[in-house]
Amino acid sequence: MRVLASKSRFDARVSGDYDSAMDNNDLVIISPAIGIAARILFTLIFFLSGITHFTSMKSYIDLMPSLIPWRAFWVIISALFELAGAVMILFNWKPRLGGWLIVIFLVPVTIVVHGTGIFSHDPLMSAVNVSMFLKGLAMIGCALFVTQFGVRVPQMRG
Repeated sequence: MRVLASKSRFDARVSGDYDSAMDNNDLVIISPAIGIAARILFTLIFFLSGITHFTSMKSYIDLMPSLIPWRAFWVIISALFELAGAVMILFNWKPRLGGWLIVIFLVPVTIVVHGTGIFSHDPLMSAVNVSMFLKGLAMIGCALFVTQFGVRVPQMRG
């Protein structure tokens, strides 16, 4: 898969790595500190949610429509997917696979839990679920971005 460099000539003069990125058709992380902060901020919700899937399992089971069989099983599986994906992205170990695990977790949760919750008879819960649905879509977009670009910092030439 080819990734186009998304770095301006001005940024290239600052980092000196633009031509290398263009030769390799690679994305260049301009500031590693921002990349690390982004990984922490993006994965934090998945760590917290994954842990609470185990500590507050009944709450998560109750969020799922009752028509879904084996709800406890799906809560455990979803927790494992989001925790594994978050670890892979945060620690930059197979981050693209970690992104796919997050996407696999988010798509059904966004549609089944928050998408159906939009049609609640309670206007406040409906509004909350619209917000959560849109947040889910945004996080799916971020995770898809990780599946395509990863989060690796290129090695600097010595």
